[in-house]
Amino acid sequence: MEINSGDTTWLLVSSALVLMMTPALAFFYGGMVRKKNLLSTLNLSFIMIALISVQWLLYGYSLAFGHDIGGLLGGLDFAGFTGVAGTPSAYAPTVPHILFASFQMMFAIITPALITGAFVERVRFKTFLVFSLLWATLVYDPICHWVWGAGGILGRLGALDFAGGTVVHITAGFSALAFALAIGPRKGFGRVSIEPNNIPYSVLGAGLLWMGWFGFNGGSALAANGLAAHALFTTNTSAAAAGLIWMILSWIDGKPSVLGIVTGAVVGLVAITPGAGFVTPLGALIMGAVAAPISYYAIKFIKGRNLVDESLDVFACHGLGGLWGALATGLFATTSVNPNGRDGLFHGNPAQFLIQMASAALVLVVSFAMTYGLAKALHAVMGLRVSDSEELVGLDISEHAERAYA
Repeated sequence: MEINSGDTTWLLVSSALVLMMTPALAFFYGGMVRKKNLLSTLNLSFIMIALISVQWLLYGYSLAFGHDIGGLLGGLDFAGFTGVAGTPSAYAPTVPHILFASFQMMFAIITPALITGAFVERVRFKTFLVFSLLWATLVYDPICHWVWGAGGILGRLGALDFAGGTVVHITAGFSALAFALAIGPRKGFGRVSIEPNNIPYSVLGAGLLWMGWFGFNGGSALAANGLAAHALFTTNTSAAAAGLIWMILSWIDGKPSVLGIVTGAVVGLVAITPGAGFVTPLGALIMGAVAAPISYYAIKFIKGRNLVDESLDVFACHGLGGLWGALATGLFATTSVNPNGRDGLFHGNPAQFLIQMASAALVLVVSFAMTYGLAKALHAVMGLRVSDSEELVGLDISEHAERAYA
């Protein structure tokens, strides 16, 4: 194993791009809440950079990528980044081990940040911090090991997840639904108008997410090669297709929504994530085009019936978008794109689709159940949400004693 300067440079850039996605997500979410909760919402994402960075150093990386324990968890051999140095590793033989670990850290940071869209405008900040630390330890790290860690049960099964459709989006999306059910709706939900305070922030956030996703998916090739270029192109294609389809759907229902267009693009980015390095550009086009109506009509169904106040549609966009992407990878994957992958159903291997179904089902059930249990336990011990009066005045003031707008 020898370090390649080109691969190392690309992964350095990709790590920076993926880190940028977390503040981008903060603005995407922040623009959609009321102005009295803008700072709180921005902070829910931003603080994950600090919290999970420390957790990842101390033991998170080791639980995810350490020596396998029964296919379920990594050991503590990398705790404190022991042995994680400037030499290559088996995970990425042409880049420094510490760079691979840093790149993976950016995924660990953004995943719990994604969940925050489900409970903005009412969550108690100190409880959220404890939840996020426990969730990263008990949900993200083990599932990451199952799929990407050496010896993980889903990796051994043959599950395909190029850049995190299962590890990131299914876990975050179904965890978001569980937390929203546990915390309950915002005051006045379904009875009063709850409008975005700054849609331009959301457009800016979505644009930066789109840009950062090139590092998210392209960097997952772990080399500066043709596969990275392929993943970049399929990523852009799926996002473009989903944005266009969402525009058409909203136009049919009235006017082409700007917030809808950028949301559609994000859904396309979610959907292609597991298959970016396994499917053809035409496969990516179909994956994005189908993802848009799945999420669009799921949002209409949930909001139209006030089923749950899953505030910023994390479940519909990331949970269902990621689920479709994982299943679609089992349909469209082809070894002509990536010889290290597998053929999917449409390329003569129906078993791969069944593997994708089984792995997605396991992850969504575990994510939902663990998150709901954690949220309920923390509610009993600490309380999940602020008081009615604190919610009325807004979390910027009640939780942080600051205002976004003077």
